[in-house]
Amino acid sequence: MSCSTSPSDPADGMTRRSFLRTSAVLATGLAAVASSLKPLFEMEDFSSAEQFMQKYYKEMTPEEMGQVIKRIEGEVEKQYGVRPHVRDLRPMDGVEFVYALNLSRCIGCRKCVHACVAENNQSRSPEIQDIRVLKMPQGTFDMDRGDHTYAPESVPEKGFFYMPVQCQQCRNPPCVKVCPVHATWQESDGITVIDYDWCIGCRYCEAACPYWARHFNFTKPSIPADRINPDMAYLGNRPRKQGVMEKCHFCVQRTRAGRYPACLEVCPTGSRKFGNILDPNSEVSQILRTKRVFTQLKEDVGTNPRFYYYFDV
Repeated sequence: MSCSTSPSDPADGMTRRSFLRTSAVLATGLAAVASSLKPLFEMEDFSSAEQFMQKYYKEMTPEEMGQVIKRIEGEVEKQYGVRPHVRDLRPMDGVEFVYALNLSRCIGCRKCVHACVAENNQSRSPEIQDIRVLKMPQGTFDMDRGDHTYAPESVPEKGFFYMPVQCQQCRNPPCVKVCPVHATWQESDGITVIDYDWCIGCRYCEAACPYWARHFNFTKPSIPADRINPDMAYLGNRPRKQGVMEKCHFCVQRTRAGRYPACLEVCPTGSRKFGNILDPNSEVSQILRTKRVFTQLKEDVGTNPRFYYYFDV
């Protein structure tokens, strides 16, 4: 469900952005505002007065979103020399996405990790990875005993199994509850998204997440121009800036257009399954009914993830 509280509600108090926006409205013209607030644009890494004055995502009309998309496309083309196709893809009716991962088949090859980086325009230097693959000793699901820095000559290794961990798309997401400016919220198809233009980089969501699924851009993300994926979504894989949070979003630029996530398509063992749990005939629905499902990760914290782990037997 979408968050029903608007960031403009009086009960929320005056945030830094709302104060600055109110001050800007009182100025005599946009040119004067841009000039007087130029130091703030630089401090917040705003690329233009238009971005600074941008409305909250849920309040924008289709026409206003169209202008925002044109601005983003122009910024990407200027920086990387590639003209992207940016879309504002909304949730589909009657769809709730879930992920199911077969722990019996995963071999820890990390192909999913690198496919995710390439698809979602993540920084390469330093490299931000939304998927962390844990090498786990057999007989335990204690994540604290997992090793994500393993580097053997070949995988799988005897005596271990592998457990990829990413955003669990919780039904009760703690990250959403703590965001002071409502820059992150859960949508009707189950995906928790982030509006990078609204995020203030406080990192409360990172601290609240029990799955290490959120990442902060401490430096300006670096992506080689020849590695840019031009098929982008506003709430998905468009390039981020320094000082904002990011995470897995189930590849909304693909899944909301009827495709599978990149991590699933590249998996060599068929360990990953994805689909609509509201469709009783979908593959994920059948898996949850018939397989030995290790319910959800860290079930005791009450987040109720949409990411399930299961075994063949």
